[in-house]
Amino acid sequence: MRRDSRLSGVLHVLLHMAEFDGSVTSERLAALMNTNPVVVRRLMGGLRDLGLVASEKGHGGGWTLVCDLDRVTLYDVYVALGSPGIFAMGHRSEEPACLVEKAVNGALGSAFEDAERLLLARFSDVTLGHLSADFHARMAASGPCAQEAHPDVA
Repeated sequence: MRRDSRLSGVLHVLLHMAEFDGSVTSERLAALMNTNPVVVRRLMGGLRDLGLVASEKGHGGGWTLVCDLDRVTLYDVYVALGSPGIFAMGHRSEEPACLVEKAVNGALGSAFEDAERLLLARFSDVTLGHLSADFHARMAASGPCAQEAHPDVA
């Protein structure tokens, strides 16, 4: 089963961007994420459209974080990605003729809806500022080796 890791990837990129002064190239962000710059550019498009990041082309250009980390929630970023499906699981058939399958769909459907509602509510409670504070606390607790692994951190 293939998992959609775009939300995790975008959050990773945004937190790295928060550590830089000025713009950061797609190439630099891709190196931090161990991916291709094209992947970074695709991820950043929706974020730019919602005003979370800005971009400049040409020499000296790149991506700039233009939002307040304490005001942007995980839910905001999720929406910027197009609100991808939360679960890879689903019904075997959306319109079953079998009464047994209808009973199964009813039970699973309400469980999926409850779980999705709970998860999205949690996304609304967590800001990028919370993630950044957690990262900095982990960095401080990890000591000098962590600083070497994250030279972009001020």
